[in-house]
Amino acid sequence: MPELPELTVLSQQMNQELIGHKVKGTEIFQPKNFNITIEEFMEKIMNRRILSVKERGKWLFLELDGAQFLLIHLGMGGDLLHFSPGDTLPEKYKFKLHFMNGSGFTINFWWFGYIHLIDKKQLNTHKLTYALGLSPLDEAFTLEYFKQILNGRKSRVKSFLLNQKRVAGIGNVYVQDILFRAQLHPNRKMNTLTVQEVESLYFSMKKTLLKSIEKGGLIDERDFYGNKGRFSEEDFLVAYKTGKHCPLCATPIEKIKTGNTSSYICPACQK
Repeated sequence: MPELPELTVLSQQMNQELIGHKVKGTEIFQPKNFNITIEEFMEKIMNRRILSVKERGKWLFLELDGAQFLLIHLGMGGDLLHFSPGDTLPEKYKFKLHFMNGSGFTINFWWFGYIHLIDKKQLNTHKLTYALGLSPLDEAFTLEYFKQILNGRKSRVKSFLLNQKRVAGIGNVYVQDILFRAQLHPNRKMNTLTVQEVESLYFSMKKTLLKSIEKGGLIDERDFYGNKGRFSEEDFLVAYKTGKHCPLCATPIEKIKTGNTSSYICPACQK
């Protein structure tokens, strides 16, 4: 599943390619992805111009003129690909949006996903996004803000980071190295963290996510142009490296069960 780094790369590229273009038409082959009828969707989005694209957690928010928003979630994964006039399209796709100049993009969901078209005034009530927390790379996600949202929380640190209502965009891929960098066991309770540990966790989030963005995201995810990311197994510190040596102390990395997910830890560094 793409997480914040992959969505950030997509949104940056989509801003470069889509801003100002007017929608000419769509092709839809998976109606269950939509929040409204296909007929209503096609009528509402026709002739709309793209104003901006922004990632929020694991969602893409495409702002359209006419006070409309196109919200996209790739679910467990998918290929969201740009095409220019005359390009050969992918063999399989579930959705196609094309513009007056002949360019556009297709989406092929690997399993499921969401394509919702809503009025701007509905953003505060859209049940899948209205309660999303800030993304760790958002300008408003300051250290003081982070301290504020974790104040008094008794949940485990990993569960807290994966809660999209608290911190939007982190999933089970990047949380592994975030916790390792902060030297925190995933089962530590938030209310037991020291001031130094909170600060370490805050900066660990930013460093881990930015490192992946610089490399274009995960190697098994594709960007807007179909290029694979360059963040590979070699870039992980402990994630998915069961039995290999900790990069700090050489202790074998362990895979443990934490709630409904698995975690990779150094038992010496993350007591």
